[in-house]
Amino acid sequence: MSFPLSFWDISLWLAITVVILLITSEMLSPYYGKINIHISRKKLRNVALGLSILFLATVVIRIINILFPP
Repeated sequence: MSFPLSFWDISLWLAITVVILLITSEMLSPYYGKINIHISRKKLRNVALGLSILFLATVVIRIINILFPP
């Protein structure tokens, strides 16, 4: 049984997730306290930056595969 997601799908998923997380971290107001859910902007931004590094790694791997085919 093969893995249902290709490398391209994982890269696209990472890119969309990073964009959503970065937009969410920038749109959160520091006065968001009306609801009992506390979302840390710093942690959200750190997760988004970590995922963006993974996305860039997938892009580098794709470029290497294009330049130096197996």
